[in-house]
Amino acid sequence: MNASANRLRSLDALRGFDMLWIAGGGAMLQAWADSNDWAWLDAARAQTDHAKWNGFTFWDLIFPLFLFLAGVSLPLSFARRRAEGASDGALARHALRRGLTLVLLGLVYNGLLRFDLATLRCASVLGRIGLAWMFAAWIVLGTRSTRARVGWLAGILVGYWAALTLVPVPGFGAASLEPGTNLVDWFDQRFLPGRLYREVRDPEGLLATIPAIATALCGVLAGEWLQRRDLEPARRTSGLAAAALGCLALGALWALVFPLNKNLWTSSFVLWCAGWSLLLLCVFHLVIDLWKFERGAFVLEVIGANAITIYVLQSFLDFDALAKLLLTGRGALKLHPALVAGGGLALKWTLLYALWRARIFLRV
Repeated sequence: MNASANRLRSLDALRGFDMLWIAGGGAMLQAWADSNDWAWLDAARAQTDHAKWNGFTFWDLIFPLFLFLAGVSLPLSFARRRAEGASDGALARHALRRGLTLVLLGLVYNGLLRFDLATLRCASVLGRIGLAWMFAAWIVLGTRSTRARVGWLAGILVGYWAALTLVPVPGFGAASLEPGTNLVDWFDQRFLPGRLYREVRDPEGLLATIPAIATALCGVLAGEWLQRRDLEPARRTSGLAAAALGCLALGALWALVFPLNKNLWTSSFVLWCAGWSLLLLCVFHLVIDLWKFERGAFVLEVIGANAITIYVLQSFLDFDALAKLLLTGRGALKLHPALVAGGGLALKWTLLYALWRARIFLRV
């Protein structure tokens, strides 16, 4: 499908920065750390693993950042479609189609085409993005003011906190935030079809998709702020920075009683991730869109413009194995392990660049 020429370049670049780590950046860093004994590199490597339960690492930000950016794109996309004559009803149907398409792509990523339904995992990263974005879109269409959308955001976060900390868990007694005995895990064990990612829980399960809607709404509010042409560019960027600091402060305070937890997608985790996402968006918007440092962003834009494409393709094509064969086969030069680990990333980028040159983009 042909891409629209009118895109906020910082969004594609930041989305590309996010996907870069999944596509091979994390593997490169891990290989580099494993081949050295530098303490600072070991500390950086530790950030490429998820927190075991409570806590937060850089790796925990990758998924919510992608969902946040999907939210940022939502008002920009709706504005373009409205300019083309789309009604609110058409936008609601578009949101439904997009949400269900991402759920289907998530099932394909999980192995739907192997037709082994007994072992199929139904929950997925793409499925959560699709559902959270869809409900966020419907909230946007059903409200007419920023205040109303903030009200929805606050209601979701407070309601989810109350549910997880006050509602007794059937079979276990009082409310719990521990693995396997919390309301989120109980709900998925009872109502989530298919195989759970782990025996007692699924990190992309049903109930925790509700606060993920709040993550998308945080992105929506940021996207609407970026659309404000009545504000000077400096005011828009300073507003993003102020909102980022506010979210980080609120997230840190709430985490004292409702810990940061990606598996549960706690309300404090939503705000903490929104804070870091806003800071990154502020920096990328300032450097790329306002300072016009576009040439250096091109490598990331190529990835970000087709992020879902490469995410799905890498479940079918073993780019890393092919790169290892090419780089370490007979007659090949002896390369640093980090360069070998980065070979798959290079192959993926080359494919995405070919799609970029052909102006082919996956839009769902």
